[in-house]
Amino acid sequence: MTSHDDLIAFGMETLGISASVPMDLLPLEGRGSERCYFRLQWHCDHSVILVQYDPKRIENTYYADIAKFLLSIHVPVPRLIRHDPANHLILMEDLGGSDLYLLRKCHWGLRGSLYRQTLEVVHRLHSFPQKEFQSRNINLMESFDAELYRWERNYFMENFIGLVRGIELEQSFRWELDEELAGLADRLVQGPLCLVHRDLQSQNVMFQHGQVFLIDFQGMRFGNPFYDLGSLLFDPYVCFTPGEREDLLGYYYRLLPWGLEWAAFQEAFWEASVQRLMQALGAYGFLGINKGLKRFLTHVPAGLHHLKSAAEHTARLRRLRELLNRC
Repeated sequence: MTSHDDLIAFGMETLGISASVPMDLLPLEGRGSERCYFRLQWHCDHSVILVQYDPKRIENTYYADIAKFLLSIHVPVPRLIRHDPANHLILMEDLGGSDLYLLRKCHWGLRGSLYRQTLEVVHRLHSFPQKEFQSRNINLMESFDAELYRWERNYFMENFIGLVRGIELEQSFRWELDEELAGLADRLVQGPLCLVHRDLQSQNVMFQHGQVFLIDFQGMRFGNPFYDLGSLLFDPYVCFTPGEREDLLGYYYRLLPWGLEWAAFQEAFWEASVQRLMQALGAYGFLGINKGLKRFLTHVPAGLHHLKSAAEHTARLRRLRELLNRC
């Protein structure tokens, strides 16, 4: 790991700040994916964010190029100041500390406005033509496919059903459940394909001066847009009333250029939300128990409640609903 003094020297050199100017290096809470975050601060009111990442997690090496791409298509993200791939350092704009999670208890007038703005930004990402993106030669993680969806549901079964809930399934039931969830994956694969954020939840949408910004987008890839909608509107970190969720879902629906019927649109949303929430609960179990990060286990009740709610709105996930009732 690069030393404290070397990190400060990297920031000063990049920003052209004299060595005589006092600069503080303040560690920030990590956001996972083997990254360390710092705030470089000088003259009391000047600051930037410095990230030191582990290149063994390949998505971390993609961040800088994805940031440049998103800015080029007017998707608001932190401005990239410098990327040093040899030393695995990124210097970027400091957006402060305000995100949608911070507003989780605020009145709906404020929250709803920022969430609708977020949906507009996400729609801009979802709408970018696949052929044009491919011509830009930007590296991404592997697209969502049947194999990745299979990995997510196995992650859920191992780390949530097994590790958190301690449930052992009969072989016949497990086979029927696997068949049911494989069918869900097939339907998601056959749905619309576009660029997706992959982890679009309240802590990954910051705001400054009334404008929202996406962060933690290094896992961006091609996939089903409803996965992003499920991530945002069934976020276990925040609460929506059914009316608020339907309001936001309808807002995104009205942005669409293609003529999908509202009932089919809703069904696709519920099913993608099920897939996303299985992944999230698997992550809470893995991080909370295997990694000892107990704070993630506090989100299990909300995540399970959301998963049950989404599954109850679908017609083809009977075995999953039975399993969730046992949880």
